Parts: sequence; C-alpha cells; structure tokens
Amino acid sequence: MSSVALAVTDGMLHFELSVAYEVFGSAPDAVPGPWYDVSVCGADAVRFGRFRLEPDHGLDRLRHATTVIVPGWADVDVRPPAELVDAVRAAHDAGARVASLCTGAFVLAAAGLLDGKRATTHWAHTGELAARHPRVEVDPDVLYVDNGSVLTSAGKAAAMDLCLHLVRLDHGSSVANAVARRLVVPPHRDGGQAQFVTAPVPARDDHPLAGLFPWVIERLDEPLTVEDLARRARMSSRHLGRHFKAATGTTPLQWLLTQRIRRAQELLERTDDGIDAIAAATGMGTATTLRRHFNRTVGVPPDAYRRTFRSRGPVKGPARGVK
Repeated sequence: MSSVALAVTDGMLHFELSVAYEVFGSAPDAVPGPWYDVSVCGADAVRFGRFRLEPDHGLDRLRHATTVIVPGWADVDVRPPAELVDAVRAAHDAGARVASLCTGAFVLAAAGLLDGKRATTHWAHTGELAARHPRVEVDPDVLYVDNGSVLTSAGKAAAMDLCLHLVRLDHGSSVANAVARRLVVPPHRDGGQAQFVTAPVPARDDHPLAGLFPWVIERLDEPLTVEDLARRARMSSRHLGRHFKAATGTTPLQWLLTQRIRRAQELLERTDDGIDAIAAATGMGTATTLRRHFNRTVGVPPDAYRRTFRSRGPVKGPARGVK
C-alpha cells in the first residue's frame, strides 16, 4: 500500500490540507486494489486560523512515506520552520516523492529540492519565490509542474489538479476520473495551463459553454471541428475561442485534443482494443495520427504506455504537463 504523509505546521492553509486529505483519504469504488495510507505529520499540535490540529505522527515519519504533501501557509514572509525543511529534505533523500501545494513550494525551495528545476506557486507569490531562491526556475503561468520526484502546484483549485495528477500517475486515468466525479470537479486540467483563468470551469448552468463540454465528451469518436463546436454553442468560431480561453485557459482545438488523448489513455489502460480501434474511438482517424499526437503529448508511444502501465503502473508524462 502506498503511503501519503501530509506535512503540517502552524499557519498552514487549511483548504490545501483538506484537498489533499479528501483526494488521498477516501478510495473511490473504481479502485480494484489497495488505496493510500494517509497520515498527518507535524512537530507538535498546529494551529491554522481558528482551528487546532493534532498530528498523527512526528515529522520523522515523513521519511517513511511514499509521497509527502506539503500544504502552503498564509504568511510567506515568515521563513518555513527549519525542522520542517529538514524533515522534507530527509524524506526526499530517502526516496519519497515530494509535492507542494500553493506556497508549500517555499519549503521545497528552502530544502534545496527545487534548485535547477522548474517550479510554481500561487501567482501572487511567484516573484517572492524567485527573489528568495534565484536557483529555482519559477514559472508563474502554469497550474503545476511535475519534475518526477518533486512536484509543485499553484494555489487553491490547482492544488486539486496536482493531487488528481498524482492519482492518475499511480492508478490511471479512469480511477482519477472517478475521484474527480466524486468530488464534482473537472477530471483533468493540464499542468501547463495558465493559472490566471477567469473561470476554470463554467460555474453556472447558464454559462455559454455549460452544455457544450458534456456534448463533446460524448462524441469524441466523431471528427469534430471548431466550426462544429461553434455551431453547437450557437456562436461564431471567434466568439467560441474567446469563451474557451476564459473558461479553460486554452483553445478549443487544444482542449479537444487533450480530451481525445485522455480517452485513449483510458482505453489503453482498461481494454485490449488495438491501436486502430482506439484511434477510431477517440476521433483520431488513423493509428498513425494517434501515435503521433500521443507520443508528443504523453512522451511515449501508445503501445509502450499500455505495456508500462500494465507491468509497473502508469507511466509519467513530460515534466511540463500535457500541452
């Protein structure tokens, strides 16, 4: 069983902590085997806002975890506690995968885990992170960055995106989607997507694109075009593009391609269908087209993805996230 340790300290952001606990703490029905063993680790009882939390274990427990999650805290002007920084560094040295949510990136940077790597945090604090840690390549424009054993996310909703990304790496797309459905959140937003999105998902039933997304998902096997989407949304292609950019941070074609790739991943994980059949089911047309887009997006060919997923668990995509 994979273990997830949540590293807590005074003044942490309770939303990010709650997100991580909610994602990793409860297994969806789609999981055929063991889920995560989650523990809360801290040096002592911690306070965040008006709440007080009693950790399950001390910080020394972090080095025994498979994955360590570091939520952020409200006052980034205060240096992260040395004992927390040391414990996170020791956990990574012991082989743990370490991920920060929001301003938790300041802990990873202080531990030296981000030196020479791309990283992100909440857009309001990226300037401070870059100034304080000049050896870190801070990217203020993405939702999360995956460097393999070290991952960072922006704030709030992006913390959910990164947690779901970790579930996807560990258990596959279908399980991650099941977790997302349970939490009533979008199943996937690319790590490379812009942080500053007016509305990450339509928040109201009367949003111009509210009915378009599910309509498209049900028709991924069809050769849909931007004109088809615009016609369905009853607006011009240019108007559709503006709404798409505001709602998803990307273009209609890029969003559509991402959905096709994710569907292909699910079919590779869950079925024995041939590449030609999967290409047809995802609207890619031919196996050659599927292989070209899949390899460029995921980083490996579809056949290799299937073999690796079934033999050793899901493969990891490129560090920058799906583009």
